[in-house]
Parts: sequence; C-alpha cells; structure tokens
Amino acid sequence: MPGARLTREEREKIQNGLDQGLTQDAVAKVLGKSPSTISREVRRGGGPRCSRPGTKVTGRPRRYRADRAQRLAIERGRRPKTHLLAGKLAAVVTGLLQADWSPQLISLMLPTLFPDDQAMRVSHETIYQSLFIQTRGELRNELTEHLRSGRDQRRSRTSTSSRRKGRITGMTPISERPAEAADRAVPGHWEGDLILGAVGQGAVITLVERHSRFVLLAPLPDTHKAVEVRELLTSMITTLPAELKRSLAWDQGNEMAQHAQFTLDTGLQVYFCHPHSPWERGSNENTNGLLRQYWPKGSDLRHLTQTHCDAIALRLNTRPRPTLDLLTPAQALDKALLATTS
Repeated sequence: MPGARLTREEREKIQNGLDQGLTQDAVAKVLGKSPSTISREVRRGGGPRCSRPGTKVTGRPRRYRADRAQRLAIERGRRPKTHLLAGKLAAVVTGLLQADWSPQLISLMLPTLFPDDQAMRVSHETIYQSLFIQTRGELRNELTEHLRSGRDQRRSRTSTSSRRKGRITGMTPISERPAEAADRAVPGHWEGDLILGAVGQGAVITLVERHSRFVLLAPLPDTHKAVEVRELLTSMITTLPAELKRSLAWDQGNEMAQHAQFTLDTGLQVYFCHPHSPWERGSNENTNGLLRQYWPKGSDLRHLTQTHCDAIALRLNTRPRPTLDLLTPAQALDKALLATTS
C-alpha cells in the first residue's frame, strides 16, 4: 500500500534496483510507491556526504544500503514521540485561542504569563499540530474559526464600487501632518477608515491610534454618507481626553466631505492620504485585516450594535502585540498618557 511503511524486503528491492541502474522513479513504479517516498528513503538511508580529507570539497553521498536503512528506521521508531498539548498547557492554549490569540502570540507570551513554569512552553508549530491532530468535531471547528486564516481577504480599496471617490474641497495632504505623527512619538494621532459590508448592507467606522494601535469602532447600519459619518466620528472623538486629539488621517472617500465641520466640532485636523496609497494609513489597514476575522468580505453589517463593536474592540485592545514589546494596545496607551501628564 503506497502510504504504508517500508519493509526490509522493500528496502532490499530498492537497493537492488538502484545497483542495477534504475532511476528512483522506476523503482517507485516497481514497488507501487510514490517517487517522493523512494526519494526520502534513499536520502535517509544513503548516509551523509563524504568529503576529501583536508579539503572543503563535498563528495557524492554514500550508496543506499538496505541493511543500514532498516537499522536507521528501527532507531527512529524507538525514539520518544514529541508530546502534543495536554493538561494545564492544553487548557491555557485553548482558552487563548478562543480569545483570538494566534499560535505565534501564544508561544511568545507563555514565558511572560508563566515565568517560573518551564512546563508552560510550546512552539507555535506544536499548537498548530495539536489543533489539527488532537482536536476533533465541534471543538476543532470552533478553534479553527478563531485563527485569522481569512485576514488577507480585505476589500480592495480601489474596487469598492459602493464607496465613491471624488474631489473633496479644502483637503490638507498627509505630507503636511506633523512629524511626530509619522514616527509615532506621541499619542493622539489617529488613522480612520470604513469597513464596508455587502453593497447596501452597512459599514463600520474604524479608528486606530498610531502610537499604541488602540482601536475604536462604531457601526453605521444604514448609510455611510458624509453627514452620518461626520456625526458619528464627532461623537467618538469628543469623548477622548485632549492629549488624544491631535490629528486624523483618512483617504479621499466622499464620506469625509464634511471634514471642515468635523474639525470645527472636535478640534481635530484631518489629513488626506494620496489616492491608492493604503500604506499611508498602515496601522489602520493592518487593523482592518484583523477585523475581517469577525466581519468577512461581503458580510451583512446592518444589525451590528455599539455593544458588539465594543466587544470586538476590547479583544483587539487587550491582545499583546509583538510590535509593542508584547504590551497590549490598552497598556501602551495608558503608559503614553501617563508620560504626557506627568
């Protein structure tokens, strides 16, 4: 059977075939195995390459020998298998996956969460293996839903027909934004955007603070015309302390046509990105990718509530970020505010 382990007799046939000058593909056909199985077996059983004494020239690999290959296979079978997740470690990893932490983040954070417990260590590869090998049924389906496998399916900003772009009067280009915003030196500089549902099926305003990556979300269940966007943005910004009201970067969507009134109402200057330049709002684009885990492309967003948006924002704001030295956005923002007020 192609997937079965090789027997001693099959290894002897491999040796005989190769000694007779057959190719590995030909040997595979004789044995009814895949070419990759024979190639892997020859590589394992052929031994290391030989070098000439006193030189760095690498010679040809040793010839395949069935007896040596059989002995190595037996030794591999006796080695202890790598243990997958169990006990307390499994419970902690499962809980963090359910909180939408990635396997990479879990692996990074375990030493911080359990500094004195060496048993609470695991690589992200082992987490993935355990997820797809150990778990079954509904638990497996639930946990895999928490992986951000769909984060690259963001809506193209240039192909969204329901979001028109046009000339907005009185725009200040992002090139005139203070330098302190570009280098993330101080808090209070925001990037904003809309996540759109299916055509005519609602939207969500996303705001990301550049220094801390702190997220604010608010639903637009009906339309995302300029007046609705201005009113909702104003309500989001006016609740912030003065230290967090420095600037806002946005693209040239028509929903920001009332930016001048918004600046009068909030004191927050709006800077507009160049067309087709999403990297000028890099933090917001990355966050929108994270949010697509919850709202995939084409979702119906008309029934979202502020409570729902706040719950998702809380998940993002309390998730450690490698870019913040494993602080959460909430911790980074608190730290920055303390520094500006002390």
